[in-house]
Amino acid sequence: MRIQKIIYTALFAAIIAALGIVPPIPLPFSPVPITLQTLGVMLAGSLLGARYGGLSMLLFVVLVMIGMPLLSGGRGGAGVLFGASGGYILSWPIGAFIIGWIAHSFKKPSFPKYLSANIIGGIFVIYAGGVTYLSFLINIPWTTAAIQALAFLPGDIFKAVVASFVAVRLNKQHKIRL
Repeated sequence: MRIQKIIYTALFAAIIAALGIVPPIPLPFSPVPITLQTLGVMLAGSLLGARYGGLSMLLFVVLVMIGMPLLSGGRGGAGVLFGASGGYILSWPIGAFIIGWIAHSFKKPSFPKYLSANIIGGIFVIYAGGVTYLSFLINIPWTTAAIQALAFLPGDIFKAVVASFVAVRLNKQHKIRL
């Protein structure tokens, strides 16, 4: 069983990399682009749980840090983590951990429970890290960075809905919960 968990951990790091193939959507008022990769963070936490969801995202961050171009737009290297998106990316392991911890604390999973886990860990936690990091990096007030981040909210809510739907379906049909 342990090998299966290791394989799932690596698989979800690869899924995040695959979601990075979709080009980023730049925003004219923010240095942080819109990407699909947070969908993978939500799926990792929802399906793998706290420990392995967080580890899969930590593996991904380490791979990016050592220079693999796995981020949307083919970006990679430690310098990316010191850029505008760095706080968001560094928050992915924490977000996946929180999602998994909340989602797997319920005896009987359901769509509303997974959705709340994905919103708390996949939006609030990641935004808190990303907005705080960005405000320090480019020396703007935290509230200004938070207002800029609101542009991501509709897409991230959609990603949370998709991740929750997929997690509930896989859990019911395949008992993939680890």
